[in-house]
Amino acid sequence: MNTLTEMGPLSAYLAKPTSGTGPWPAVIVIQEWWGLDAQTRSIADRFAAIGYLAFAPDIYHGELAEPGNGDKAVTLVQKYGPGAPLELCGLFDALKNHPDCNGKIGSVGFCFGGRMSLSLGISRPLDAICTFYGGGMQQIFDQLGAIHCPVLGLFGDKDVSIPIGTVEQFDLLLDQVGVQHEIIVYPNSGHAFFRDSDEKVYIPEASKDAWQRVTKLFSKYLKLENQV
Repeated sequence: MNTLTEMGPLSAYLAKPTSGTGPWPAVIVIQEWWGLDAQTRSIADRFAAIGYLAFAPDIYHGELAEPGNGDKAVTLVQKYGPGAPLELCGLFDALKNHPDCNGKIGSVGFCFGGRMSLSLGISRPLDAICTFYGGGMQQIFDQLGAIHCPVLGLFGDKDVSIPIGTVEQFDLLLDQVGVQHEIIVYPNSGHAFFRDSDEKVYIPEASKDAWQRVTKLFSKYLKLENQV
């Protein structure tokens, strides 16, 4: 069953596994700065297909920017970004008590959502975090010590919005505060390399490896049986 549902202060696209019975481990799938679009929903569907209860929150409350319309995306980030961390905490709290959730919750985010995924892990006890090319993540570097779960960071070496120096600093800071982590930088890959709906940025080889890594992370720490 894939539908929109209310989850705490946010509505969210809900994708449930089609086989088996819950409760299931949950994955929060956080949008790029374009908003809760078909791309984000498709990723939630992929997690549901392998047995996760997947929630993709609508941080922009129904608004969207068309891919490529950076001006609109900036406006939406400025409008909704400041309140997003608190709203995501409310979503986490509601999900933790959801009858279909077994209590294990991971978060994965892309671009703007990559930063929000880290931010949620700073404020709430996630079981695992994955950040895909987390845009603006340096804004919360001073808070990384509050994370108490494994972190997987996935980046591209051609990403002009996240220089390699920023990724290296992220890696070093996680070392310093004792957060278990793995940082992967894919060669010949730019920002949004996982976005398979956009052939201009999609890198199949990097995306395949990234999917294997994030599903392995969640399988281990969310303890999903019969991972496929």
